[in-house]
Amino acid sequence: MPTELEQRCRDLVAELGLGAAEDVSDVRPLTGGVASDIAMVALPAQKICVKFALAKLRVAADWQAPVHRNAAEYAWLKVAAELLPDSSVKLFGRSEKEHGFAMEFLDGEGVYLWKEALLEEAPDRGEATRVADMLGQVHQASAAEGFDTSAFQNRDDFRALRIEPYLSFTAKSHPDLAGQIKPLEDMLYESSIVLVHGDVSPKNILFRGDVPLVLDAECATMGDASFDVSFCLNHLILKAVHLPGSTDSLLGQVGQFWSAYAPQIAWEDPVALEAKVCRLLPALMLARVDGKSPVEYLDETEREAVRRLSIPLIKSPVSDLDTLVETLANVLKDIRS
Repeated sequence: MPTELEQRCRDLVAELGLGAAEDVSDVRPLTGGVASDIAMVALPAQKICVKFALAKLRVAADWQAPVHRNAAEYAWLKVAAELLPDSSVKLFGRSEKEHGFAMEFLDGEGVYLWKEALLEEAPDRGEATRVADMLGQVHQASAAEGFDTSAFQNRDDFRALRIEPYLSFTAKSHPDLAGQIKPLEDMLYESSIVLVHGDVSPKNILFRGDVPLVLDAECATMGDASFDVSFCLNHLILKAVHLPGSTDSLLGQVGQFWSAYAPQIAWEDPVALEAKVCRLLPALMLARVDGKSPVEYLDETEREAVRRLSIPLIKSPVSDLDTLVETLANVLKDIRS
């Protein structure tokens, strides 16, 4: 008898007209995420990737999420495909009944996951610059007059998936910081300026050669651009804590990211957006050690280092990323000396 996942994959293949249920010769679950069931499905002529949203995420804390977020993710991937056809995955259709969709299965020579490259301390190939350029193009296009926002009115889902588990939960763990974190929560919930991906993390970014392919847009909503920027930069900083030999390179990539992204900001004052990033970023740093979804690769000594880095910057934020990076570098040097 097929497993539940295998049966869902067969049903999805049949519903989307990609083949008959019996054409599925293999279903291989893929790892790495906490919010969805993802699998490689083998068909006679090709392999595809299927994804189904989970109602309860695979984390220690109780974290429920609406399964209809799968529709927003598929809509974001469609926008990316229209705007950046060379930097997007091929889509094969979505099932409202199954809350799942099918897309191209990415593998082969020249395809690599950015997170793995960072953790393996592979040579920098300009990934941060390319991701920033791609993200800036999506943000800029989505802020333009005439962009169809109907699929992305998802602020309540964004609150359930991002604001509450990252910021609200962390503020409860650090009540002395609630006065600084609550305005960030309000800002993110109330904004609807650009199309926010919501999970621009190296674990969700594959490179095919030098082209970034951003996946896992379950949190997609019209929101504030500072979230996507801060979320991605946060992962570079956390890995700078984890990888002493790559600290200088990773912190340098923060500046490279912003230099590629900033010229595309046309929807608000770039100086004001940079200041928002500098307020939000340390809060997200703290959230990845004391929120509902802590990163898995930090040990307790490194988690304490993140607290020492982030808490002073939450209490007394700086206004530009150069100063923020310099501050982080100096504190890390003191911690390690």
